[in-house]
Amino acid sequence: MPTKKTLVGAIALLGEQASPSDGPVDIVIEGRLIHAIRPSGMPPEGTVIDMRGRLITAGLINGHHHSHEGYYKGRKDNMPLELWMNYVRPLKPIELTAREVYLRTMIGAMEAVHSGTTTLCDDTNVAPRINQEHVDAVFQAYEDLGIRAYVGPTLFDRPFFRAVPFVDEEFPQDLLAELDGTPMFSSADLLAFARKTARDHHPKEKRVGYIAAPSAPQRCTEPFLKDVRRMADDMDLPVMMHVQETRMQVVTGQLWHGSTMVEYLDRIGFMKPHTAFIHAVWLTPREIEILARTGVSVQHNPTSNLKVGSGLAPIRALIDGGVNVSMGTDGCGSIEGTDMQNALYLAGLLHKLRGDYTGWVGATDSFRFATMGGAKALGREKELGAIEEGRIADLTAYDLHSLPFTPLNNPVHQLVCAACRHEVDFVMVDGEVILQHGKLTRVDEDKLIDEIAAVHARLEPLITASENDVERLRPAYERIYRRCQAIDISPETFPARFDR
Repeated sequence: MPTKKTLVGAIALLGEQASPSDGPVDIVIEGRLIHAIRPSGMPPEGTVIDMRGRLITAGLINGHHHSHEGYYKGRKDNMPLELWMNYVRPLKPIELTAREVYLRTMIGAMEAVHSGTTTLCDDTNVAPRINQEHVDAVFQAYEDLGIRAYVGPTLFDRPFFRAVPFVDEEFPQDLLAELDGTPMFSSADLLAFARKTARDHHPKEKRVGYIAAPSAPQRCTEPFLKDVRRMADDMDLPVMMHVQETRMQVVTGQLWHGSTMVEYLDRIGFMKPHTAFIHAVWLTPREIEILARTGVSVQHNPTSNLKVGSGLAPIRALIDGGVNVSMGTDGCGSIEGTDMQNALYLAGLLHKLRGDYTGWVGATDSFRFATMGGAKALGREKELGAIEEGRIADLTAYDLHSLPFTPLNNPVHQLVCAACRHEVDFVMVDGEVILQHGKLTRVDEDKLIDEIAAVHARLEPLITASENDVERLRPAYERIYRRCQAIDISPETFPARFDR
């Protein structure tokens, strides 16, 4: 018989609308599922967990993170994406042990739990060669921590540096020859690896599962994109992919396909439900219609989009157009952490810069992006994202005896606009408590932090050397960036920046 636990005496945000309970409630957990929700005061069942003075919510779903950037936290600032991103993908990979990959994964994973996250989607880079021990270490870190995770080793069959226009014109020929000589896995090998990983870690069967993660349309050939789409359909897998994060990516689509990337992906049949387009900052009304028609979600990452200056996605237009919106933080290189409270805060405030106040995106919208929106993007809108009987017990609790919630007027408004991760007191995943009284229950956080610091001390000179090596690419990328900035895009594109 599954064990029972009763969370006693909490205020809870109930149902898909996250409506505050009318007074304290008890939540009975049986195994991994919510068995009952009832007014507090009835005899508890099984293990009693005192939650008086707590606000219980559905666990937050962080739909986008890059664990491979963990050691790069805080290293760069004031640099657009196309110039920054090369620094976290060294020309010559830094040799890591499986343990160092495990620790790198824990950097973002532990912070995610502390910020109320119960599900984390990790688009982790394992190129240019796949090391199975490293992939296994990523899965093991999430297993040990207790969080629900979707791990998608990045898939691309076009060399990273060739994902921008004008490469043959702007790169020195000797550098181009060196880069083109870097060996890559074949498309067939990548797909075989992806299929095996999906069979071993299917998300319908495992708490830590696989997600198909083709990196971006500009980093994948059309046949490869179609093969990944077919694999995901055959194996019933969710998909995530970076699409139109920057203006330069819109220009790239125009130059390569005679259309935007969204229109191109629609044309080749890639766009389907349970697919998340990460970022989707630069969009037109026509593209929003395509997203709504095909059931593709937009994965909003307000913190990283600000950090690298990509801009502000047209979230109100997406909502009004019938597009599902989910939320993420992005990696530790572009933004300094996986704190979903920061993402909630910014998403609930930034979009007031657009339009009449009657259409502003607010705290309720922001919370929905991070719960039901994330669940729908993963195809789990009946299991995750809300507190209801029969759903999986992925729950987060906040300490109401704290300044952000004092006095308590509107729990959702205060959770989004005032609370931070320090008010996160309790996290449960699959019915198991993985954070209690603000402490991780399954791993020794202090010991891990000390070990991470020691590893970083060894790696830091190697990281610095690799960044210096990447500087050889900077002048060519700078010229390409400026050329693309000078190319017009559709005037119907929603303004993502003040200087669009």
